[in-house]
Amino acid sequence: MKTILIFAIILVFRNNVHSAKILGVFHATARSHYILGSSLMRALAEKGHDVTVISPFGEKNPPKNGSYRDIVLTGLVEEHDEKIKEINPFSKNKMGILKIVSMMGNMMIKMTESALNHTNVEKLIHSGEKFDVVVVEEFLNPAHKAFATHFGAHLVSLSTMGANSWSNSFVGNPTPLSYVPNLLLGYTNNMTFLQRVLNTMFYVFHEGLNYFYIYPAHHKLIKKYFPNGPDLHDVLYNASIVLLNSHTSTNQPVPYVPKMIDIGGFHVAKPKKLPNELKTFLDNAKNGVIYFSLGSNIKSSLMPVEVRQMLLTTFAKLKEEVLWKWEEDDLPGKPPNVHIKKWVPQQDILAHPNVKLFITHAGLLSTIETIYHGMPVLAIPIGGDQNLNAKQIVNKGFGRAISFQDLTEEALTENINELLTNPSYRQNAKTRSQIFHDRPVTPMETAVYWIEYVIRNGGAPHLRVGALDLPWYRYFLLDVIAFITILSIIVLYIFCQTIKVLVRCCFRKKYQKVKTS
Repeated sequence: MKTILIFAIILVFRNNVHSAKILGVFHATARSHYILGSSLMRALAEKGHDVTVISPFGEKNPPKNGSYRDIVLTGLVEEHDEKIKEINPFSKNKMGILKIVSMMGNMMIKMTESALNHTNVEKLIHSGEKFDVVVVEEFLNPAHKAFATHFGAHLVSLSTMGANSWSNSFVGNPTPLSYVPNLLLGYTNNMTFLQRVLNTMFYVFHEGLNYFYIYPAHHKLIKKYFPNGPDLHDVLYNASIVLLNSHTSTNQPVPYVPKMIDIGGFHVAKPKKLPNELKTFLDNAKNGVIYFSLGSNIKSSLMPVEVRQMLLTTFAKLKEEVLWKWEEDDLPGKPPNVHIKKWVPQQDILAHPNVKLFITHAGLLSTIETIYHGMPVLAIPIGGDQNLNAKQIVNKGFGRAISFQDLTEEALTENINELLTNPSYRQNAKTRSQIFHDRPVTPMETAVYWIEYVIRNGGAPHLRVGALDLPWYRYFLLDVIAFITILSIIVLYIFCQTIKVLVRCCFRKKYQKVKTS
């Protein structure tokens, strides 16, 4: 018995990591991005690690176990909210995709610098502290990867989406343009010829924009804000692992190198008890509830008045109650069956048995939470990756989609009725939910395990693929193609010259025979 106990203790210590110092850098002012970052860092703190988090948001209820420190980027959320009022997301679709990408690049350069030149971050940079691991959100902010080099830490990238053009090249992950579309284009993996042409052209444009504009700008930021700042290209490809907020139940299957780990849905928690008012409302909804939300970043109060009125007219005809996440105190023209809340615990609402349908913008977090709870969906994508998510929802048969531009009373009514009366959508949602839950361990346990794996294995250099050490012309076999092409031309030339010589010889002999005769 004593031997068994000793062996068990050895196993426990062997599989656990000492209390590591871990820094999380989550610069985005979108709360949905922060939810992902803070969920991971809280789990690491509760595991006993010493956690520090840089973000525009502070934790009101930090974890009770472990050590958790906030470095808040004060003022950034307020600046973001003011800019959102100036750039109405409902008119963003009128812009061309190239202009959107260029605008995003400029915006993220400014956002990256806003974090680096913040007083609270400058104090940390010059504090002389050391960290074992730096977790950086991969979202158009390559200069932030220098935090790992500066603090002598291993780098872990957290992609709030699946594998994409913002993360693939940094770990040498293959991106076959024949079936891996850029997420901003909203294509599925079964692209038409024209879509493949546009996907290829967009890839070339995006890479050119990165190498000739985005990367040089971030290189300057590193040199400006980090003492003895390294070259950007020395930190771009330095991630030990990339944690991906994706899973085969929610995303299209694509190739991964060993460094890329699926942890999609890691932020989803078990349902908690609802606030009394909400619980009473949902419990007493005899005909069920339709939940309507455009997420934490898009304010539905900014939508055009005529669209808002059309929604209210449509909802008024329904027998179901409608719960609308509305950011203002009042909603003019609200019918009796429509109830508004500035904030709601979305995951807990989707878990309630009286909720029959979720009308959503098809953001990735909302899509994941929908699949987790097996809920039918009506997607109204506004922009970004939402178009792709909406197509995935339709293709997998657990929902329908209407583009915001095509939103009419007739289309909305028809789609809602179809989703409520056709049981196949709910059944497909349950099937998709089963795939989501069919894992050996929870996605959060997977995330924590791999971060500790990096610590245990000295940065896990054995996961690095050879593609990262190849110049681009060797990666794409351009030298081999050039060699084969030149060799083929030489062989063809020699063949042609040989044929020409043989033909001349034949004609010469024939001519001599004719002449002698």
